[in-house]
Amino acid sequence: MKSVWQKLHKIGAILHLPDMPNWVVGILALVLILRIPSFFEPYYYGDEMVYLTLGQGIHQGLTLYKDIHDNKPPLLYFTAAIAGNLFWFKVILAFWSFATIFIFYKLSERLFAGRVNAQKISTLIFALLTTLPLLEGNIANAELFMIGPSILAILLLLSDKLNIKKVFMAGILFGFATLFKVPAAFDLPVIIIFWLITKNLRSNWKEIIKNSFVLTAGFALPIILTFVWYFSKGALSEYIRAAFLQNIGYLSSFRPGDIQKPFLVRNGPLLIRAAVVAVSFIILYVFRRKLSRNLILFSVWTFLALFAITLSERPYPHYFIQAVAPVSFLLTMLFSEKSIEQSLSIIPLTVAFLVPVVYKFYYYPTTSYYTRFIEFATQKIDKKTYFSMFSANTNRNYEIAEFLVNSSLPSDKVFMWDSDSAAVYALSRRLPPIKYVVPYHVYDYSSTAIVAKEIEKDLPKFIILTSGNPYPELTGLIRSKYLLVREIGNASIYSEINLASGR
Repeated sequence: MKSVWQKLHKIGAILHLPDMPNWVVGILALVLILRIPSFFEPYYYGDEMVYLTLGQGIHQGLTLYKDIHDNKPPLLYFTAAIAGNLFWFKVILAFWSFATIFIFYKLSERLFAGRVNAQKISTLIFALLTTLPLLEGNIANAELFMIGPSILAILLLLSDKLNIKKVFMAGILFGFATLFKVPAAFDLPVIIIFWLITKNLRSNWKEIIKNSFVLTAGFALPIILTFVWYFSKGALSEYIRAAFLQNIGYLSSFRPGDIQKPFLVRNGPLLIRAAVVAVSFIILYVFRRKLSRNLILFSVWTFLALFAITLSERPYPHYFIQAVAPVSFLLTMLFSEKSIEQSLSIIPLTVAFLVPVVYKFYYYPTTSYYTRFIEFATQKIDKKTYFSMFSANTNRNYEIAEFLVNSSLPSDKVFMWDSDSAAVYALSRRLPPIKYVVPYHVYDYSSTAIVAKEIEKDLPKFIILTSGNPYPELTGLIRSKYLLVREIGNASIYSEINLASGR
């Protein structure tokens, strides 16, 4: 075992990696082992497929939001573009995760100075919760990318010698995180509220205002730069609408029946949650002299993260990743403190664990994820069987993509009307003739009738329809200009009749 550690440290020295304790290296090694199955996952997870499809659009020179659409800020799509395929997307995620865990360890080292056991507990909890499938730690979602910059920002802001440069850089990091996903913006006020609660306002109000202004300016800088970029591309309005304004409507989109109700009724649950968070801050302020700075920081961070997580009231487990850092610290206090704060930590932890219960978060089995990979790796099951365990349509999608690759050019357009359309686009590296890549984009931001007219103006080489997903507005077009050439599973593939020569 000693020789293994020595080899790892030699590799770290060669790569100029920062020195770290053996136990941190051990946690990173464990994370690498736990992530190995993710490198062999098929193209199946809807969000990843959308990211890769938009990444392919970037490769083909399309402008995000104007030519191809999704409703997140741009950094995740550019990351997918750099990756190029699912395997490298997962590899990038793994290395990003290693860096995030190391940054979290450094933060734990600062917050639990001299308490190595507390550092070990918190870092291990954080590493597991951001890696295991329970919270979709194996999926390249925005939350796993955005928490690293936010944690690094908080680490900078907790420096012993805080200066304007560090505050401004921390703001830039918060802005960078927000360009992965907008809810990351709720990490910025964590430190401002922490200052307001823990500092003497009479003697420090000028410093708090100055630092808050500099922090906000740093936060705004990368976002403003993206505005300038998309303005130069003639897509500023589309960018603001898709990445920011459409997310406002997203807040109530999981309660579509409430859209027509009055503002206060429709947003009542959101306002109640905001009031609960505000009251929690008031309580922390009132009892600030009896509480440690750590407990105040972890509580403020947890409550703001939970507020961000529940904005849309959607039950997706990867949302909870945003709260994993402060929850890991609170769990560490619960397991390692021998004071009244061990009991007090239960209060924010109870709220945190109630959120997935109240909002009925989905969860993904962890044990079966690894056992089926072991069966695949040991050749107890073949590739098709393994792929079918992720989604019933996975193998069908691979067959459709193979047909498209063999029957079309990379520049040819393909339109597929199915919930798995993005998987086929990503696998085949073919793009639709419209800006929307999945049906819910059409339902949320356009209509089937409008899209049908757009398709008529820019005919794709292939139209793919699946049983159970009718598209009556395309019936006339298909009858007059397309021919059924292949059926794969429940998918019917229609080819344009008047093909240009050489196609």
